[in-house]
Amino acid sequence: MRLGERELRERIAALEALAGPACELCPRRCRAEREREPGRCGQGRALSVAIACAHRGEEPPLVGEGGAGTVFLAGCNLRCRFCQNHQISQRPARAAWRTTPEALAESFLALERAGCAVLEWVSPTQHLPALCEALRLARGRGLELPLVYNSNGFERSEVIELLDGIVDVWLPDAKYASEELALALSGVPGYVEANRLALRALARLAGPLELDERGVVRRGLLIRHLVLPGHVAETERVLRWIGEALGPSTWVSLMAQYHPAHELRGASGPLGRPLTRREYRRAVAALEAAGLELGWVQELSSCARFLPDFDRPEPFAERQP
Repeated sequence: MRLGERELRERIAALEALAGPACELCPRRCRAEREREPGRCGQGRALSVAIACAHRGEEPPLVGEGGAGTVFLAGCNLRCRFCQNHQISQRPARAAWRTTPEALAESFLALERAGCAVLEWVSPTQHLPALCEALRLARGRGLELPLVYNSNGFERSEVIELLDGIVDVWLPDAKYASEELALALSGVPGYVEANRLALRALARLAGPLELDERGVVRRGLLIRHLVLPGHVAETERVLRWIGEALGPSTWVSLMAQYHPAHELRGASGPLGRPLTRREYRRAVAALEAAGLELGWVQELSSCARFLPDFDRPEPFAERQP
């Protein structure tokens, strides 16, 4: 059930308290004074939006007929060496990306008027207070779209509790089963523990994914997992944990779109190439072995088809493999 105006304002105030003066919004709890210097996410307190667009490369229930109304935020609390969005997640934010909650609220409404199926925030954690204020303003002006929270899964359960009744659909990653790999590839200690605490909280608060009569998401939890070349055993461990800890009613999106990008572009070894068919067949078999029958399995050809380039006006223009 969505929050009323008064309680929404109270939740925004609580998020503001976590954001400053010493930021503790994410599990890093870096305590950066972001009014003066960036946090570990690379962001100050200014709201920075790289692009808001109708995105057709998401799972079918998020896209509907008009695309997902996707808002890509600047910065990220991980430093993934293979990040396909590294141009916006790990570069300094451009001055042109800075906006206000009032202006962003109008962008939300414009996406709804354009026929988008959902409103989706991508990597939102570091900008949560301003994002929620923009949402409050937009809902006050009639916004009805389900809100999708698309994150890397490195979230504090305390923040998740504050967002209960604000977010409708949760779309977190479950990236790793080993802390060593999380540190090596994403530069973050404690990912697995924080991720599993967050996923347990989300399974309790949000429940399984629910679709409307059109097949568009209404509420619930959908977990994404990206299969990494040379690390299918990691995938097997992640999926086994989801099946055992969260149960077979959990919806999972198994992703094949790994493409060597950012620091791993041109790298030697398995992470310097896409997945092989044999690796992906093994990953799909692990999904079945875990008893996870609800969700989606991405086509192997996706590795190059929707590779974004945020230096272009239309970053998600389809590319042919």
